[in-house]
Amino acid sequence: MFFYDPLYFVFALPALILGLWAQWKVQSTYNKYARVPTALGVNGLQTARRLIGIYGLGVGVQNIPGFLTDHYDPRTKTVGLSQSSVQDSVASVAVVAHELGHAMQDAEGYLPLKLRGAIVPAVQLSGWVGPLMFVIGLLLSSATLVNLGLLAFALAAGFAIITLPVEFDASRRALAMLQANGILMPQELEGAKRVLDAAALTYVAAAAQAIMQLLYFITIANRNRD
Repeated sequence: MFFYDPLYFVFALPALILGLWAQWKVQSTYNKYARVPTALGVNGLQTARRLIGIYGLGVGVQNIPGFLTDHYDPRTKTVGLSQSSVQDSVASVAVVAHELGHAMQDAEGYLPLKLRGAIVPAVQLSGWVGPLMFVIGLLLSSATLVNLGLLAFALAAGFAIITLPVEFDASRRALAMLQANGILMPQELEGAKRVLDAAALTYVAAAAQAIMQLLYFITIANRNRD
C-alpha cells in the first residue's frame, strides 16, 4: 500500500542514492588497494595472527566463504576472514585489522559495542513484526499497534546510529595498530585509511536509510490521525 505513495520516494530516494554511491565507493576503493601488495609481504591471515599475539586477544580465526564478508563475532570470540582477506594486499590487511579493532573493543568492554549487541535480538524480531503491526494498526485504526510499529522502526534507526561509533572506533584502532607495529608503511597506511573510510560510508548510508524510513512512517501515522 505504500509502494505507490509518491511521498515514500521523497523520503527514500536521497538515502537510496547515498547507499548506492557508498557501495560503489567501497567496491572501487577496495579493488584498487587489493592490487597493492604490502612492502612486508604480509596477508590478512598473518596480520590477524600477529595482532592477536601482540595484544593478547583471546580470539580465534576462521576462514569463511564470500567477498568482504569479514566480521567479528563477540559471542564466539571469533574473527571470520573471507576469501578476499587472505591475500597480500593493503586492502586485506586494513579490513582484517578493522575486525581486530572490534575484538579489542570487546576485550575492553567498549560500551557502544555492548549496547549494540544487547539490542540485536530485539532489532531482529522487530524487523518483521514492526511493519506488520504498523499496517494492521492503520487498517484497524489502532493507535496502539501503530505506535508499536513506530517503536520498531525507531529501534532499527537507533541500532544503525549506535553502529556508527562502533565502526569508526574500530577503524581508528585498526590504523593505530598497523602503524604502531610497523605492519604497513606510511604510504600504505594512507591507502588503508581510504579503504576503511569508504567502508564507513556504507554504515552512514544504512543509518540515513533507517532514519528516513522512520520519518516516513511517522508522517504516514500523523496523516492517518488527521
